[in-house]
Amino acid sequence: MDDCTHTNEIDLLFWKIAQLDDEDAFRSLFFKFFSSLCVFAHRYIEQWETCEDIVQDTFFKIWKNRKKMIINTSGRNLLLTSVRNSCVDYLRKQEIETSWIQKKSLHKTEYSTDDLYATVELENMLNAALSNLPENIRQVFEMSRFEGLTYTEIATQQRISIKTVEAYITKALKQLRIELKDYLPLALLLF
Repeated sequence: MDDCTHTNEIDLLFWKIAQLDDEDAFRSLFFKFFSSLCVFAHRYIEQWETCEDIVQDTFFKIWKNRKKMIINTSGRNLLLTSVRNSCVDYLRKQEIETSWIQKKSLHKTEYSTDDLYATVELENMLNAALSNLPENIRQVFEMSRFEGLTYTEIATQQRISIKTVEAYITKALKQLRIELKDYLPLALLLF
């Protein structure tokens, strides 16, 4: 089967999933691509179980968001991009957690009242920084970071383009970096 026919087959499966709620098409997509997507995820992440979890989560999101899916290029690219982005997000979270744990272990091994106050203070600083953002930018940022929505989902709900969502997130992060400076990695970990 040539690449074009293969791509058309994937796109047809996506169409059946999105338009017809076709569970057989979803199962077919899952069984045809689960293993190869796990191998693809393994390029980024060493633990095979984590790769499987990420790929399963990708398929779960596809089914859950099937009515809102917008495929700009092809179903194959959507699968690869979704898995790659999930791997990068996982690695970023792992890096932040590891860094935070290492810093904590250097200072002390128990949590103290100071930790609670620092967390509350950080939460207050984050809320203040978010309240300084324009309403539309704040709302898009919170939908992305706190509600876990994709850019496509946000664009659909807000009736704006994906490029506008990207611009809003960029503006929000730039402003938060300025206002929170050294606290941003910890803020993202906690919230």
